[in-house]
Amino acid sequence: MKIKLMTFNIQHCRDYINRNIDVDLFVNTIKKCNPDIIGLNEVYGEYENNKNQAKEIAEKLGFKYYFGQAITWKGIPFGNAILSKINFESVETIKIPDPIKTSDGPYESRCIIKASFPNLTVLISHFGLMPDEQENAVATVIDLIKNINTPIVLMGDFNMESDNPTLNPINNVLIDTLPNGDYTYPSIDSVKKIDYIYVSEEIEILEAQIPKLVASDHLPHTATINIK
Repeated sequence: MKIKLMTFNIQHCRDYINRNIDVDLFVNTIKKCNPDIIGLNEVYGEYENNKNQAKEIAEKLGFKYYFGQAITWKGIPFGNAILSKINFESVETIKIPDPIKTSDGPYESRCIIKASFPNLTVLISHFGLMPDEQENAVATVIDLIKNINTPIVLMGDFNMESDNPTLNPINNVLIDTLPNGDYTYPSIDSVKKIDYIYVSEEIEILEAQIPKLVASDHLPHTATINIK
C-alpha cells in the first residue's frame, strides 16, 4: 500500500509573513502536498468562539482527524493532531513524563499521538526544547516502539538537529526518510533540520522531500512510502 506522509509544525496557523491567523493558507499548503496522513504540531483546540484548528482543517480537506492536547496555554488547548484520508482503528494521546526542572528554561508538557491503522502504527509528537525533556521524549517513543507489532511511522518537530546524540536510540531502530535532506527551520533562509519522518525498516521509502512552501515558521516535510 502506497501512502504519502506529511509532518508540519503549523504554529497555530499563523502566517509567517504577515503574522495573522490564516487557516485557509495552511489548508492550501497541505493540498499542494497532497498527503494521505498528516501530523501537525502547535495546533489550537477549541476556545471561545474559535474552532478546533485540527477539526477546521480536516473538514476543509475532507479528512478524519484527532487532536491530542498537551497543555492549556492562556486558556487555549494546545497540542498535536493527526489528519488522515484513511480511517484509524484506534487513536490515543500518551503523555511524555515531565522532567524535574533544573533551570528557568522553557519547559512545557508534551505528548505523543498514537494512531493505529490496518498494518500501520503512526506516532506524532513535538519534543521539548530542554535536553532532559528531549531525553524523556525519546525514551517514551522507544518504550512505545517495543510494544508495537506493525510497521511504524514516527514524525514531528523534534527540536533537535540530526547529529544530536539524544536521537541515537531512535536512529538505532527506525530509518530517517531524509537523512541528508534540506533544512526545515525557519521557513525562509532555513538553517537547520528539526522536523522528521522516520519509518521502520520493513517500510519502503519511495520519495522524501522538503517542499519550499512558506506558510508557517517551519517548512513541511513529506515522504511517500510503500507498505508491503
